[in-house]
Order: sequence, then C-alpha cells, then structure tokens
Amino acid sequence: MANEESVDLPELLGRYFWDYAPGRLTWPESRYTIIWRLLEKGGFEAVHWLRENVGDEGIRDFIIERRGRGIDPQWLRYWEPIVGLPKEAVDGWIEIAMRNPWYNR
Repeated sequence: MANEESVDLPELLGRYFWDYAPGRLTWPESRYTIIWRLLEKGGFEAVHWLRENVGDEGIRDFIIERRGRGIDPQWLRYWEPIVGLPKEAVDGWIEIAMRNPWYNR
C-alpha cells in the first residue's frame, strides 16, 4: 500500500482472521501476518486484494525475505511464476520444507 497510514482490514478479509478480534489487525502494523495468512489461505477475493494493495513485487519480496518459510511447498510453486520467484530458490526452499518431519506427518 502506498499509504502507510494505519487502516483496518476490509470486511471481506475477516473470515481469514477469525482468531483475531475485529480491529486487532491493521495495515501496516500487522502486514506480515496479513500477507502470510492470505498467501496460505486466501481465496480469489483475498488474493486480489493482496495483489492490488501489496503488488506482485511486494509479495515476491515478502516470500524471498522469509526464504519461503511458513508457506506450503504447493503454494510456493503456485506463486513462483505469478510473482517471478527464482526457480532455484523455490526448489531449495521446498527441499528444506520436505525434510522437515512436521511437513510429512
């Protein structure tokens, strides 16, 4: 979002944040939680909102900064061509995730 003023999330995103009290998550203070949750769980409208407000470059930077941690390997592969993630990096992140015993339970 170009404007870094604190704003509440739109109502359409509320269902993805059922575990937070309404108004608890605001932009930009909670941006990492918001981006991660919408990347992992968001439907079409949520992803559209995310791409419109963060942009593909912002999504790419977020994923690269986290080195894919916390994002399911299937979703990493999905986002790879959409936001232009480097294939070699995604391959490495997925390999690390697949070795994690918690992933394979």
